[in-house]
Amino acid sequence: MFGLSELALILLVVVVVVGIKKLPELTRSAGKAARIFKSEAKALKEQDRP
Repeated sequence: MFGLSELALILLVVVVVVGIKKLPELTRSAGKAARIFKSEAKALKEQDRP
């Protein structure tokens, strides 16, 4: 899908657009969203089991 150089370039663009000071807040929000998504996906799998 993406190579390492493409991901580094995307990260650099995000840092420039968002700014260095907002980056920790952005990563925390992304982590929370990933945990919520994972728990909801697990709940859906559990719900489908008889």
